Amino acid sequence: MLVSPEVTDIRAPNAARTYLGLAALLTVVLWQVPVYGDLILYPFTLLATYAHEMGHGLAAVALGGQFESLTLFPDGSGLAAWRGSVGRVGRALVAGGGLMGPSVAGATLLAASRYPRSSRMLLTGIGAGMLLSALLVVQGGFGLAYVGITGAVLVGAGSRLGTRSATFLVQLLGVQLCVALFRDVHYMFSAGGTVGGQTHGSDSAAMAEALFLPYWFWGGLTAVFSALVLYFGLRRAVGPRG
Repeated sequence: MLVSPEVTDIRAPNAARTYLGLAALLTVVLWQVPVYGDLILYPFTLLATYAHEMGHGLAAVALGGQFESLTLFPDGSGLAAWRGSVGRVGRALVAGGGLMGPSVAGATLLAASRYPRSSRMLLTGIGAGMLLSALLVVQGGFGLAYVGITGAVLVGAGSRLGTRSATFLVQLLGVQLCVALFRDVHYMFSAGGTVGGQTHGSDSAAMAEALFLPYWFWGGLTAVFSALVLYFGLRRAVGPRG
């Protein structure tokens, strides 16, 4: 049966709404399940942390610095090490890159998922990128195991899943990364946090130290930016093409 381009354009946003709704509903249901919900969502928590730390590292590279290492800890926290002379504004941008990393990644996945036929390729690309990062920057047995296994699973999913299943998985990953915005609000408005059992200054505090104004101002600014990115990602995912 042949389907005209006009009909395909109408059906694609409807499919995106369905997959996105299912992904969001699944997340909300799991939130309500004591202990087991957090356990099931634990891999996605680590994924959001990975995106956060990659945000720091990639921002540093984009500004001419070097991304030295990425470490994930079993408690769901992470640490990115970088070096380079990027200036005060550059240091603030690197700090902000971590806060905005999960939202940017999630919104990008949601926007891209409106094209179902590209979902399998997208999963393969994400998985391959994670495997490459495991070779180049990830340190520590726990982080290497998580990033390596997750990358391999996504590569396998990209090659084996059907179009609908692949699209749903992309939507689910996008939703989980965007949800990290709401999980991290308290961190955005704090002066520090616990990473790997040790206390470190927050990214918002690092931005305040590099520039001016208090840390809560920069936390609020990055929260607003992340929310806008999420909004446009959702709009792109479910809105009409044109």
